[in-house]
Amino acid sequence: MFQKSQELFSKAQQIFPGGVNSPVRAFKAVNAVPVYIKSALGAYLEDVDGNKYLDYIGSWGPAICGHNHPEVLKAIIQTAQSGLSFGTCHELELELAEQVLKFMPNLQMLRFVTSGTEACMAAIRLARAYTAKPKIIKFAGCYHGHYDSFLVQAGSGVATLGLPDSPGVLPDLAKYTITLPYNNLAAVQKAFDENPASIAAIIVEPVVGNAGCILPQDGYLAGLKQICENNKALLIFDEVMTGFRLAQGGAQERFKIKPDLTCLGKIIGGGLPVGAYGGRSEIMQMIAPSGPVYQAGTLAGNPVAMSAGLATLKLLEQTDFYSKLENTGAKLEAGLKQIFKEKNIPIVLNRCASMLSVFFSPEKEIINYQMAQSSDTKLFAKFFNSMLKKGVYLPPSQFEAWFFSSAHQEKQIEQTLEITQNCLTSLN
Repeated sequence: MFQKSQELFSKAQQIFPGGVNSPVRAFKAVNAVPVYIKSALGAYLEDVDGNKYLDYIGSWGPAICGHNHPEVLKAIIQTAQSGLSFGTCHELELELAEQVLKFMPNLQMLRFVTSGTEACMAAIRLARAYTAKPKIIKFAGCYHGHYDSFLVQAGSGVATLGLPDSPGVLPDLAKYTITLPYNNLAAVQKAFDENPASIAAIIVEPVVGNAGCILPQDGYLAGLKQICENNKALLIFDEVMTGFRLAQGGAQERFKIKPDLTCLGKIIGGGLPVGAYGGRSEIMQMIAPSGPVYQAGTLAGNPVAMSAGLATLKLLEQTDFYSKLENTGAKLEAGLKQIFKEKNIPIVLNRCASMLSVFFSPEKEIINYQMAQSSDTKLFAKFFNSMLKKGVYLPPSQFEAWFFSSAHQEKQIEQTLEITQNCLTSLN
């Protein structure tokens, strides 16, 4: 079933560290050999062995309109015919920026970069410069890229592989990162009390996606904002996953919170490498060449990537786009809960809009990374492999969110639930 994938992975292990170019792709957490994909269309993937899968990764978030949407593909081809990269100013970067600011009016200015990691890295540097303070607060299980300051109790691939907190990160750098449990305002207040006038910013995934999908409790995000205001610190929303996914205006629209800085990625590039960070003008004006905080990038604002992002964001303006996505999510959530209940397999299912996670856990709720770690990862691995063999491609880790798209219609949801029913029967 996976013969060619196995052959390719054997070759890759001689060329790439661990055989992959991003850790979670290695399938270590599910005790399997990674599948090599050759094409994607709509809600489906096809691998090099000819197997077809209903996809719940969506390129880890960008494919909110499904894979290879014709409008996005058309925009890419049209732009590519005029040139792949200019290294200069051009009109498309203005058009995409204006569309982003339209969706997220809390952002007054922004700067394009080439990844979500780069956006978060730049936002932290900017926050430290603006506040003239050295420390940041992040939350256990939240992943903001592989920048040194963030690789302390990070989620995503770090959680999946069980790696040490921050190997290779100098202690003198790590000491400026304070890591706290998510959904615990008392811990945040205590950290500020113990570090007076030295915390520049809080950076948070407003809905955690890199330890599985974990939602903020009522009042949590508003509490973070208030604590920041009280201590003249900045609140940074890492909306690399949640931006344009939880609502047209991202988590800040859904939860009615105005962060000081916002980091974006994934959907903003429509499947191509794009990131951005933005916020209030007086903060953003500190970035070179307007101010002293240096940040630059050769491929920032790449025209082909800008065209893909712009085409994607325009698709999100359809009046019923998010209501349809919400209906899809509700059907999938209800169906999964019912099936697991019937099979007497304890789970916690967390969902926010088109992000969800099924935790194989005895807990009544999962509200932070520590609770997520109670999950039965061995049972998840069995479930993952069974689903894969029957044609559903889930994230190959208990600690990653599922993503679905507007291409997931009633047919695809019914197919998913039917396969889940069959897989759980074989697990018992």
